[in-house]
Amino acid sequence: MSTGTKAIRVLIADDHAVVRQGLRTFLELHDDPSGLPIEVVGEATNGAEAADLARRLQPDVILLDLVMPEMDGIQATPQIVAHSPHSRVIILTSFGEEDKVLPAIRAGAHGYLLKDISPEDLIRAVRDAYLGRAPLHPDIARKLMSAVATKEQPPAGHPLASPDELTAREVEVLRLIAGGLNNREIAEKLVISDKTVKTHVSSILAKLHLEDRTKAAIYAVRHGLIADES
Repeated sequence: MSTGTKAIRVLIADDHAVVRQGLRTFLELHDDPSGLPIEVVGEATNGAEAADLARRLQPDVILLDLVMPEMDGIQATPQIVAHSPHSRVIILTSFGEEDKVLPAIRAGAHGYLLKDISPEDLIRAVRDAYLGRAPLHPDIARKLMSAVATKEQPPAGHPLASPDELTAREVEVLRLIAGGLNNREIAEKLVISDKTVKTHVSSILAKLHLEDRTKAAIYAVRHGLIADES
């Protein structure tokens, strides 16, 4: 990392030293001139340490394991969000079961990835989270959103806007968001620029009165707007 170059500051929380070292080594050595460098600013062995380090270090992104001693990732997430509200929490775990996924999302996790993710996709997810996007592992995104959609109801007095408010292209983008694709992947799929995708996403959120991509994905599932597998 070049001296004076702004970097994405990452905190790693995992109770396995080998996992922490592997993540640190890859994140810091990965050379991609197209994006900001990544700097690991701290490591935690459990949720309590992660919350404390988040408070002291105020990292940009936190890679948080779910199953850890003393305090697990689900318990730690709301504390992290409270202590470091600008940090983006990405759950990085081996568990994709509903009883793990849903509590983590409700606790305030910004993204949810499985540990079988490729190194390149992990780098992309860290950068996406830093930019405010919600990285979701493609293998569990649809299941996650379907599960959330069946359990989460619109707030009282705030009915959901109609999908008819969207253009045909915005519906396409919304379907792909629900499929777990990030902006770059959507751009490639639709053969448009990243900037155009970002514009469509902003328009979708504004028209549907939604806060973020995760809420947009839930909305898509609730309205049956699921991308085809092909």
